[in-house]
This record gives sequence, C-alpha cells and structure tokens, in this order.
Amino acid sequence: MKMNSQAKDSNENLFTAANQEHALKNAPLSARMRPRTLEEYTGQKHILSSELLLPRAISSDRLSSIILYGPPGVGKTTLALCISQKTKAFFEKINAVSSNVEDLRKIIIGSQHRFSTTQRKTVVFIDEIHRFNKAQQDVLMPDLEAGHLILIGATVFNPFFALTGPLLSRSLIFELKSLTKEDMEEILTRALKDEERGLGDLKIKADTAAISFLAEICDGDARKALNALEIGCLTAPKDKNGMIHFTIEVAQESIQKKQVNYDKDGDQHYDTISAFIKSMRGSDPDATLYWMAKMIYAGEDPRFIARRICICAAEDVGNADPQALVVANAALQISEFIGLPEARIPLAQAAVYVACAPKSNAVYLGIDKALDDVKNKKTQEVPAYLKDAHYQGAKKLGRGENYKYAHNFPNHYVEQEYMPFKATYYNPTEMGFEKKIKEWLAKIKNQSSA
Repeated sequence: MKMNSQAKDSNENLFTAANQEHALKNAPLSARMRPRTLEEYTGQKHILSSELLLPRAISSDRLSSIILYGPPGVGKTTLALCISQKTKAFFEKINAVSSNVEDLRKIIIGSQHRFSTTQRKTVVFIDEIHRFNKAQQDVLMPDLEAGHLILIGATVFNPFFALTGPLLSRSLIFELKSLTKEDMEEILTRALKDEERGLGDLKIKADTAAISFLAEICDGDARKALNALEIGCLTAPKDKNGMIHFTIEVAQESIQKKQVNYDKDGDQHYDTISAFIKSMRGSDPDATLYWMAKMIYAGEDPRFIARRICICAAEDVGNADPQALVVANAALQISEFIGLPEARIPLAQAAVYVACAPKSNAVYLGIDKALDDVKNKKTQEVPAYLKDAHYQGAKKLGRGENYKYAHNFPNHYVEQEYMPFKATYYNPTEMGFEKKIKEWLAKIKNQSSA
C-alpha cells in the first residue's frame, strides 16, 4: 500500500527529529542551547515584539518569503527553526554552501506535489543564501510567484548587494542586530542552569565578572560566548569538593584572541572604513585611531588603510595643509616596505595628522566641477598662443604667438586668458594654508588690474 503524501511528510519529520536528538547529545553547547520556540528566543525585540509584523505573521501562519540578515551568532538560523515549529507548512532546510540547483529542484518538485495533493505549502530555509549565484536564485522565482513555496533566507551579507532584484522584491527583509550585553548574560546564565541541555548537571560556580567579560568580549555573538563558556568549564580544574570555579581568568583563557566581526568583502569592511574616513574628515583623532585599530586587529591590508588616508588627505584636507598628503604618502610607502605590526605606527601618525589638519575640499569640488563641464559641455579647443611651439614649423602655424611668459612680469604673474571661456573651479577657503593661497591670488590679480 502506498503511503499518502501527508503521512510520508509526517514520518520524514519524525525520522529527522530522532536523528537530530541523537546528534544533539554530542553537539557543542551553542547547538544544544539553541531555542526551540519563539518564547525561548532572546533578543531582536526590534522585529519580534508582539505588535510588530513578523510575530503577527508567524502566529497567524501567514508568513511570506523573508530574508534574515545580520552578523554571525545573532540567531538567524535559530529564528528560522523557531518559525518552523509554528507553521503548519512543511519545512525544508538546506545550506547554500553544500547544495546546488539539483537539490533546489528536488525541494521544488516535492513542494509542487505536496500542494497539488494536500494544499499544504512548503517553507524552504536556505542558510547562507548569498552563496547562491543568480541562476540558482532564479530557480526559486516561478514557485515563489505561484505561492506554494515560501522562502526563508539567512545571510551575513547585505541582501541588497548579494541577492537578485526579483528575489528581493518578493521578500521582506529583516535585519538582525548584534545581541546586547544583557541578552548575552541572559543566554549564558540560562546555559549554566539548564540541566537537560546546558551545564546545569555540573557543579559550577561562575563569577559575575567572568560572565560579564564573556558577554562583553564576544561582540553579540552568542555562539562564540557559549562555546567559550563550555570549554572553560569543562577544562577548569575542580576543587576538593568537585566544584568548578569559572573565574575571569578562566574566561579570558577560554576566549583566546577576540574575533572581531569584520568581513573583508562585505558590510563590516565598508562600514568600518567609512567610519574611519568620516572620523578623519570630522577632525576626531580618537575615533580615527579606534576604527583603524579595529581594521588592523581584524587583519586588514595596511596598504588599503594607507590608500584611504592618502585619499582623505587630498580630498578633505587639500591645500588647507598640503603637508598632509606628503605625510600620508610617506605612510603608504613605509607600510609597503615594513608591513605589520610596525606599520601601525606610521599609519597612525598619518591618520592623526590628517584628522587634526585644517580641512578644505575646494580642490575636490573644483576637479569634479571641471570634469562635469568636460563631460556635458562642448569640448574647447586650446587657444593658438597656448599650443606647443617647440617644433620646427610651429611659428608658421601661429603656435605660441603672443604668448606672455609669466616670469617676465612682476610677481611672476601676468593677466592672460588660459581658457576660451569664463569659469571658476577652484575657490580657496579661509582654512589653514589655503587662506594664504587665497590672499596671494587676490594680491596678484589686483596688481594686474591696477
């Protein structure tokens, strides 16, 4: 006798649950303590408060396709699994790293058959969905459009950069944020007390300072904090009464080097360098050093940092302090020559110099205005008297005729038209050395008109 589709799905779910329960016993603490229901879920109140859209859609089982986006360890996969416990739809889970189009097609065919025979929808959770290329993402489109397939995607990358437009237009985007210190402390305390899945069956005395340290140092990554707690408790020596004392020293040892959330080709990379540049532009040397330290600690290429300092020196300091670009360029050359860790010192010197220097973007605005004119207006011919006259026969063509050599005049300046039309691109400011430039230009032009 053939098993009907709904009974088959039910048996598959029971079989999967049994396997998961067996695997969970040997899993890390972070996996064992993963919340099973939304009631156990900690954090993300900005999207999970009861009056908001996502929990209303979950409770009414009216979920549409969603993308969960945020840094590692904040609960994207956990939230998807909690949703699976609430929905009456059949739940499928795959990881984009280890899956391909063929795996997707099998899920889609099963979804089509399930809906045609039982009217039951299928929710497919795709972890690390940013790993799917455009063609793989496009495979989902017809069935998402038909409505029998619902997508839950999880990604650490900005979905507006990583996913296709059609997929984004059919999905709601929810950004999960790093867990707060209070959230982390709640999660760690729960793990210490839980006798079924956590460490509650062990005799552990955890110092408040140790829990506070892990909650702070792990940057909102619950997975990292729980695994550090487990390794610390399981390796710490017991006292004569069999008690494990989880001190701040044990906590510090268990975490080793702190892992900063910093993806070299994603949001953290671009957001951090943006904060670094804006801190230099905003004349805040302390913030400048902090964001630089974050990049250096995370392993950023020192040449990349140096190039940003050079750009800022030219764009934001400009002629208010021309020495800024010289210092920045020196730091670039030194960083290429000596590398880290020593390069951090000249890089810091250059960044602080740029941050503390007077600011002017007059040159930056000037070149962009000139480029806009070249791009969008009629291209001007070089006047004959400004053309090259150093070759034989140039005079016969009128090249250089009536050109006024500036060094033959007082202050090495003579009034002369260097463009065939009137335009002003460079407007020096009153800042730093640029004030002297402005005064000098006014002086020689007034001399000429006198």
